[in-house]
Amino acid sequence: MAAEEARSRRPSAASSGSKPPESIVFFIDRSLGKKVIAQALRQAGESVEIHEDHFPPEAKDKDWLTSVGRRGWVVLTKDDRIRYRATEWAALKKAGVKTFVLTSGQLQGKEMAEAFIKALPKMKRLTIRRQGFVIAKVTRSGTVSVLELD
Repeated sequence: MAAEEARSRRPSAASSGSKPPESIVFFIDRSLGKKVIAQALRQAGESVEIHEDHFPPEAKDKDWLTSVGRRGWVVLTKDDRIRYRATEWAALKKAGVKTFVLTSGQLQGKEMAEAFIKALPKMKRLTIRRQGFVIAKVTRSGTVSVLELD
């Protein structure tokens, strides 16, 4: 007689009645450019919006951060000083923006895209699991570390 497989008593997400998380939209800050990273994320199957498609180049960070937060988009940037400027910090926190900051300086577009692609599973998990404001750093190797939480 064949051994019987152990079965989990916990219902799967499909049978539990819980709805899948809403799709994540990644917003590419103007500091990251408009082509290479967006294209890499789209090729990975992600929804992407680009700063210049929604805001003028001279838009103040506090203004576009508030708008992006209202839309529930996840910000990708390399502006590692954003969390130290009072107006940007207040806009991030008030709008509940999830922000991932690439902390490795002097990377080319392809290298930045590779870092975000490596970090993608961790960024998505954090985005889905956490409600409200989050700032996390993304390193060149794709490591994600939370810096601030609501």
